[in-house]
Amino acid sequence: MEWLNYQHLYYFWMTAREGTVVAAAERLRLAQPTISAQLRALEVSLEQKLFERVGRYLKLTEAGEVVFSYADEIFSLGTEMLNVIKERTTETTIKLQVGIADILPKLIVSSLLRPAIELPERIKIVAYDGKPNELLAKLSIHGLDLVLTDTPISPEVHVRAYNHLLGESEIALYAAPELAKKYRRSFPTSLQGAPMLLPTKTTTLRRSLDQWFDANAIAPDIVGEYEDSALLKIFAHQGCGIVPLPVVIEKEARRQYAITRVGTLSEVRERFYAISLERKIQHPGVRAITSS
Repeated sequence: MEWLNYQHLYYFWMTAREGTVVAAAERLRLAQPTISAQLRALEVSLEQKLFERVGRYLKLTEAGEVVFSYADEIFSLGTEMLNVIKERTTETTIKLQVGIADILPKLIVSSLLRPAIELPERIKIVAYDGKPNELLAKLSIHGLDLVLTDTPISPEVHVRAYNHLLGESEIALYAAPELAKKYRRSFPTSLQGAPMLLPTKTTTLRRSLDQWFDANAIAPDIVGEYEDSALLKIFAHQGCGIVPLPVVIEKEARRQYAITRVGTLSEVRERFYAISLERKIQHPGVRAITSS
């Protein structure tokens, strides 16, 4: 029977969390050569390279990501066990690891995650932003429980996963009050040459917007393209241009960013999907999100 050296695993876990052997050695109050030797021993026993060097820092390899995910669970459970034994708590916390496509508005994301937060069980959500393909790769190796995105998984992506449509919303254009007032007149022809802040061309929403502009023979002045939906709203708030947003978050967007509606693109809609590896979902947090 093969045995795992948990001391080696713990040093690996600390190094992955700290990002460098130097930082891990300081936290553990050990010499750097000791940490390095333990890491090499773990790699030899697993027959996998766990780190690759990027400048001064260590980056986890694909195998390292898998090992770190399990190590994180192991040592979190160890802490939880001590808390239970010492009667600090009697509740079990369930971890829900969610990948969030960076194009999704955070106001939408908070609404999509709320059903898991409101469960009677204690759910600890660990969220990661990123590009959909990167998040799906992490999902495929069980580094995530769920991916939230604006497009279903493509057959071209070689990951056996399932799409769950969570909802959809009309898209409208928003801007700071003075700019909105100017371009609201004779909408949508007023958009010809109007300063526009758009998501990047890799997104489903951008492709839908480009089709709408072409169909209406409108050529806006695209002054910025951003992957991060929060940046779009911030620059719109600063009066830099007009931004497309789902109508469903209009109330919160107006309150937080002081922007107002220019006009509605009734033919353009944005959909929101959850992608999981399971058809019959077991995780209570994933089940709550996909069924709400």
